[in-house]
Amino acid sequence: MASLEKEGLVEESRSSISQESAYISNLGNLDSAEASKSSNIFSVFLEPIQWIQMLSSQLNPTFIIGIVIVYGLNLGFSGSFFKVVTDYYWKDVQKVQPSVVQLYIGLYYIPWIMKPVWGLLTDVFPIRGYRRRPYFVLAGVLGGVSALMVALIGNLPAALALSCFIGIAAGMAIADVTIDACIATNSIEVRSLAPDMQSLCGFCSSAGALIGYSTSGFFVHHLGAQGALILMAIPPVFITVLGFVIFEMRSPCLHPEKQKKMGTLGVAVKGMYQTIKFPQVWKPSLYMYLSLALSISTHEGQFYWYTDPKAGPGFSQESVGAIYAIGAMASMVGVLIYHKTLKDIPFRNLLFFAQLLYGASGMLDLIFILRWNLVLGIPDYFFVITEECISRIISRIRWIPMIVLSTRLCPLGIEGTFFALLMCIDSLGSLTSKWGGGMVLHVFHVTRTDFTNLWLVILIRNILRIATLGLIFLVPKADPSDALIPQDILMTHSTVTSDDEGLELVPKNDRSPELLLNI
Repeated sequence: MASLEKEGLVEESRSSISQESAYISNLGNLDSAEASKSSNIFSVFLEPIQWIQMLSSQLNPTFIIGIVIVYGLNLGFSGSFFKVVTDYYWKDVQKVQPSVVQLYIGLYYIPWIMKPVWGLLTDVFPIRGYRRRPYFVLAGVLGGVSALMVALIGNLPAALALSCFIGIAAGMAIADVTIDACIATNSIEVRSLAPDMQSLCGFCSSAGALIGYSTSGFFVHHLGAQGALILMAIPPVFITVLGFVIFEMRSPCLHPEKQKKMGTLGVAVKGMYQTIKFPQVWKPSLYMYLSLALSISTHEGQFYWYTDPKAGPGFSQESVGAIYAIGAMASMVGVLIYHKTLKDIPFRNLLFFAQLLYGASGMLDLIFILRWNLVLGIPDYFFVITEECISRIISRIRWIPMIVLSTRLCPLGIEGTFFALLMCIDSLGSLTSKWGGGMVLHVFHVTRTDFTNLWLVILIRNILRIATLGLIFLVPKADPSDALIPQDILMTHSTVTSDDEGLELVPKNDRSPELLLNI
């Protein structure tokens, strides 16, 4: 009997030990799961930092800082803040019709169309041996002075105000073409990082736009449209400072003679002409122009309608800024989607589906203008935020591969000039889009108070977007990592301009990613 009791106690003891072991094991699994979950959350914030560190180790850190300043502050913040504030400036201060405003805004693109000129200056005409630094300083001074003039001088005539706005745009364009020359060089020499550099540019511009849009409505409301323009003088200060601190090797071979400079200029122009003749180059360039030009802009007509309390929803200044800010966040999502899942897809496939979605998403504007969202029981504010997010994500996914494609078309040696030429073509497409949209708004009599035919203008725009799919054959089927132009062109231009290479920071036979230093 005692032995049976003893055996029972032993079995109970074994059972309790087994249960305790299982309990401890479960606790360990829970702790492991919680630790894994917290590690995953932490990695979400850590991964971008590691990505920036990787780019800084492969490229020069000051080059990364330059991208952040130019794309984040100069193009992102200034571009978004400038867009909202000038819309209110023309509407409330100058009291201009929407079709006329679109013509004015089209003139903002003139400095961007002149990007090949800025590119030639940076490639061919160094100042004291530097090809990049002085033009950052020039961009900052020009943009800052223009912003201060329009913000501090009251009762400006429309022509003088337009000139100041063009000066602000010129400062942005010069800074952009200078950093783009560096990006084009790096994209050629370190091909594997070309999509990463464009992702960084897109992320910085979206983050800057988020801040610019978030604050624009607040400052317009409290300072007025003209007073808020004083903030446009802040980013040029950073651009000017960047010109003094960014790393650039001074060219050891200076040729101050005018004849030598003109000879180098002739070589650059000849190289551009020879390159643009290749079908691999002019066909995608033509597609990029037409895809922008055929998508006529209706922005000003929609903006006037958005802010009209009688005909439209009557959004306040803060609401307009908040809507654009949420759209900027959506643009960042578009950058992440491209970087994580789409950056290795062939150009033609990606651009086909992006353009298809771009045309389809435009129908949301039509639904909003016709107020069908209210029939469906969807409030205006919720619907316009949804529409803005969808269109921004698709626009970003559509835009980044075109920029990556442009960098792959640049021959080494005149990469700054040629990339500026390609961006000039894009700016010309945007100018055509603005002026074409302004003409259509005028033809259909869309004014400050009459929006009867605005829905028809938007329908025409959407049809043109879909029609662009018929031109997709102009885009190459190549992957982003493929060489799109003959290698002998790169070697020829590199040889011709080797004496004037402003970004030659390490010997050409020692350009491993680990040793590569770029500005």
